[in-house]
Amino acid sequence: MSDERLLLGEIVAAHGIKGLVKLRSFTETPEDILAYGALRNDAGKIVELTLRGPTKGGLLAAVKGIADRDGAEAMKGTKLYVARGVLPELPADEEEFYHADLIGLAVELTDGTAFGQVKAVHDFGAGDLLEIQPHSSTGGRSETIMVPFSRDAVPRIDLAEGRVVITDPMAGEDDDGDDGGNGDIGLGK
Repeated sequence: MSDERLLLGEIVAAHGIKGLVKLRSFTETPEDILAYGALRNDAGKIVELTLRGPTKGGLLAAVKGIADRDGAEAMKGTKLYVARGVLPELPADEEEFYHADLIGLAVELTDGTAFGQVKAVHDFGAGDLLEIQPHSSTGGRSETIMVPFSRDAVPRIDLAEGRVVITDPMAGEDDDGDDGGNGDIGLGK
């Protein structure tokens, strides 16, 4: 597993005319994206960045070898990875997980019924969500569903057994909109 790569960020836009890019960092502290060594693109090529500061929704960065807007535009969509082995191990006794540890896990309902598989983990600004691809036997759904990554919705995560247990997303919600106040589960992203 140490040679596995993990997504730490993505270049989302060009900024200005001097080759700067807007970067979305998936690390807990956005500026830590450079703390884990060389970042590589999908092809495995090193992408050398120098952070220039925060910007709305991300960070500004200079990319070595990029000096104009056209070059920066060409970088848009570039995903930035590091080798899994350079990230610290998360404490086993705490409820904190890397996104990559959750993607691909089997999903079961609290009654043990097989439900699907974790396809992705997202954060659109209101908290982390698990994107789950249900099995075709779960009501014929072909589209994915989003489940809040909270203790109420995801009461158990067992990495050793390769599974996530969720409450039945088809069962409905409380009328008062209260999520029970059990809080979020942490992600090391």
